[in-house]
Amino acid sequence: MPGERALELADRARRAAAGDEVDAVAHLEHSAFARFAASTVHQPTLVEDETVTIRVVRDGKLGAVSTNRTDDEGLRDAAARAGEAADGGRADPAFPGLAPPAEVPSVEGYDAETAALTPDEQAERAWTAIEAAPGHGVFGYVTSGVTEIGVASSTGLAVSQAMTDTTAVALVADEGLSGYADATSWKALDVDPAGVARVATDKAERTRGAGQLEPGTYRAVLEPYALGELLWYFGFSSLGALPFLDGRSFLTGRLNEQVFDPQVSIVDDALDPRGLPKAFDFEGVPKQRVAIVEEGVARDVVWDRRTAAQAGRESTGHALSAPAQAIGPIPFNLCLAPGEATRDELVENVANGIYVTRLHYVNIVDTREGVFTGMTRDGTFLIEGGRITRPLVNLRFTTSFGDLASRVLGLSWERKLVNQSDFYGERYPHGALVPAIATEAFTVVGTGSTPGL
Repeated sequence: MPGERALELADRARRAAAGDEVDAVAHLEHSAFARFAASTVHQPTLVEDETVTIRVVRDGKLGAVSTNRTDDEGLRDAAARAGEAADGGRADPAFPGLAPPAEVPSVEGYDAETAALTPDEQAERAWTAIEAAPGHGVFGYVTSGVTEIGVASSTGLAVSQAMTDTTAVALVADEGLSGYADATSWKALDVDPAGVARVATDKAERTRGAGQLEPGTYRAVLEPYALGELLWYFGFSSLGALPFLDGRSFLTGRLNEQVFDPQVSIVDDALDPRGLPKAFDFEGVPKQRVAIVEEGVARDVVWDRRTAAQAGRESTGHALSAPAQAIGPIPFNLCLAPGEATRDELVENVANGIYVTRLHYVNIVDTREGVFTGMTRDGTFLIEGGRITRPLVNLRFTTSFGDLASRVLGLSWERKLVNQSDFYGERYPHGALVPAIATEAFTVVGTGSTPGL
C-alpha cells in the first residue's frame, strides 16, 4: 500500500532512539524530471531518496538529526547523535511535547497512473511541449513524482500518506519575445504539456515590440501566476502564527477587522482535492481547513503545536519538520475564493492600466505592511479602453498586498492551481488555488529589459 514504506521506516527509526519522548519522520521521494532548453531535452533526472529525521526529548531538551542512511546501523547512528544533541542542549520551556495519536482525515492526492510514469514517458511528454511551439526556443520541464510521509512517535502516533504530483512548465523565448505558462495537478492526465506550450507560444507572439511605461500606481489585471506568487510571499511572511505572535505579520492586531475588499476570502485548505491534498503535518497532527480572511475580514493564521501552546490555541496541522520549526508554521495550501467575472470582463473593469502574466525575483520589503517588490515577466501588456493592446517591457514593481487586495475591481470565476514547489531539496508538492484579479493598486517603480533572450 502507498505510504507503508514511509511508516515502516519512521517506526524503525523511532525504535532506534531512546529518550523521554521520541518521534521520527520518514520523507520518501521517487521522481523524474525532463528538462528542456532551446527546444532540446538536455537534462533527464531520476531521483530516489529516503530521508529520516529523528527527534529525541530528554529532560526538556531536544535534539534532532536527519539522515539518508536508512539501514539499521544508519538509523542507530542518527538516533545516537540526536540523543547527544539533546544532552548537550538547554531545556526548552516552550516545547509542548510530542503530538498524541489522532485520527487523520481521509484525503485524495494519490494517482496510480502518475506514480507509474517512467523517465521515458516523461521525456515523451516533454517532446510534446517542444513540438507544440515550432519556430521558437522552448525552455522548461516536465516532472512527476511520488512523495511518501510517515510519522511515528513514542506517544503512539503512527500516520502515513503517499501523494503524487506533476507539473509542466513552458517558457517560449527568442530575441524580443517571451511567454510563459504552466500546469500542475496530482493527476498526470490533468496536465497537457503541449497545451501549456501552446499557451506560452501565443503569449510570446504578442510581446514583440514592447514599449516603455512611466512609473506610477496603475489599475491592473494579475493572472493567477502573478497573484499566486504574491499570495505565497504574503502567506510566508504574514499568515503563520510565529510572525503574527512576534508582531511582524500584516494581520497582527488586525483580527476581526476589515483588512481587504469584501470580495476577498482566503483559506488554507489541504483537504481540498482541487489542490495538492495533505492529511497531516510533519508532527503527525491532522490538517484543518483554516479560514484566514472572510469577505475581507481577518480571522486567523495557521498554527503548529509550539505556537499554539504559546497562545492557548490548538495546532491546525501546519508544523514543518523538526530542523525547520524555527521558521514557524506555514500555509502550504492557500486558496482565494473566485469571483464572477471572465478574464475579458476583468480587463474591461480596469479600462486603462496594465496586464501582468507572472512575477519574477519577488522579495519582501515590509512584512508588517505586506509590501513586496519584484519584476513582471513573460507577458506584460498595456490595457487601453478595456482591451489589451500593446506589449510592455518588464516592469519593476513595489506594491502593497494590502492595497492591492483592498481596491479590488473583480475576481475571475475560473481558478488555477499554481505550482509553488521549486523542486530543490526534498519534494513536498504544494501550490495555491487562485483566480485572476483586477485591482486599482499595482505600483510600478521602474522598467527593465525587453522580453526574450
